[in-house]
Amino acid sequence: MAKHVLIIEDEPNIIEAISFILSRDGWQVDTHSNGHDAVAVVRARAPDLVILDVMLPGRSGYDILTDLRANPETQDLPILMLTARGQARDREMAEKAGASRFMTKPFSNADVIEALNALVAP
Repeated sequence: MAKHVLIIEDEPNIIEAISFILSRDGWQVDTHSNGHDAVAVVRARAPDLVILDVMLPGRSGYDILTDLRANPETQDLPILMLTARGQARDREMAEKAGASRFMTKPFSNADVIEALNALVAP
């Protein structure tokens, strides 16, 4: 059975690039592009892993991550945070909110696949 990832990202080029490389690697890929209802979408789709952008329309990725970590259904869900801002403060905020892993844009395809496979490894 394919691993299931939900990409929550508002940049169409990034959605397309990540979707392509993950589909090619055998992942089932769903996407969502706003922060307003992202938590409900995660709960409804029940992915094995979430790729979450920090800057989204409606709500920040940090707020979404905090809500996911506060819910028993999603508190242990692996979450890879993506951001164009890679300062130490951003990384600290992601870790404090409970991100499983943090990656800055631009990123390499190999790095994304390696990170996701590590996050869902048994």
